[in-house]
Amino acid sequence: MLHTIRVIILIVGVFLPTLVMAQGIGLQDGDEAGFVNDNATAAVEPETVVAHPQSVNLGDPFLVRVTSNRPLGEVVVHWEGKSVVPSISVWNDKHVALAMLGTDVLNAKAGKKDLVITVSAEGDRSEYKRTVMIRDKEFPRQDLKLPPKMVTPPKEVLDRIARERKIIAKTRSIYSPQREWSLPFFRPVRGSVSSDYGLKRFLNGKPRNPHRGMDFRSPMGNPIKSVADGIVALVGDHYYAGKSVYVDHGNGVISMYFHLSKPTVKEGQRVERGQTVGLTGTTGRVTGPHLHLSIAVQGKLVNPDPLFVKNTDQMLEE
Repeated sequence: MLHTIRVIILIVGVFLPTLVMAQGIGLQDGDEAGFVNDNATAAVEPETVVAHPQSVNLGDPFLVRVTSNRPLGEVVVHWEGKSVVPSISVWNDKHVALAMLGTDVLNAKAGKKDLVITVSAEGDRSEYKRTVMIRDKEFPRQDLKLPPKMVTPPKEVLDRIARERKIIAKTRSIYSPQREWSLPFFRPVRGSVSSDYGLKRFLNGKPRNPHRGMDFRSPMGNPIKSVADGIVALVGDHYYAGKSVYVDHGNGVISMYFHLSKPTVKEGQRVERGQTVGLTGTTGRVTGPHLHLSIAVQGKLVNPDPLFVKNTDQMLEE
């Protein structure tokens, strides 16, 4: 269910500030926010609308949107120990800030989580203290039989793996100030999904970390497309992921493309939604050609699937 807070302050008159709870409202960037005009000549009443879902599945991304008919100085969204400062855009005379958040199946727990949004507009500062219920979800088990060397890396590569983990963690946590992404995301390949996000993986009968991405069927050499506009943050060749490309889409959203036969972009290059960033391959720890896609949101690896099938309003409606 969409959770919306509407604050209306009359500058002229004797009315006191009023808090109105409203449900069932979904706004695209720039849609009418429903602010009130007393008459054709009256001044527009300052209004801010904060929207977010009341509950989401564990591992799923979600959105927080602030819409105002006053210029927004700064919006800060506090979630799971991080402070996110989304960029502000203007659409149809509305000032809009849109932030993407989420949880990671690796370590997230179900239950109510605090969500605090602070909004500064024309010298006024408001704080909205809310909660989002993270719904528990049972993920299927996936058993894979692999050669022993693929399950347990040899000692001589452990230092390499440690170095690469630091580089990857730093890249996943990039926060650039301008939002480049929009929803829904562009599907990187046409192939069907072979492994979903969240699978409980057992390698040769031993439990391993859950699958924190999506695997797509894709033949050798098939072009892989960027899910959104952005800038290439990292092109690497890593022990587990093989040849890989990381694209920064702004405001804490990073897409990652693994096991490529060949990256077709360079670090620092700007890419557009649907542009080829690499070719399908079998590099890294794989059993055959496919694309592994992960999406990092504020450093957490979230379920990419909703981002391909839902628009902005739909990401606010649960």
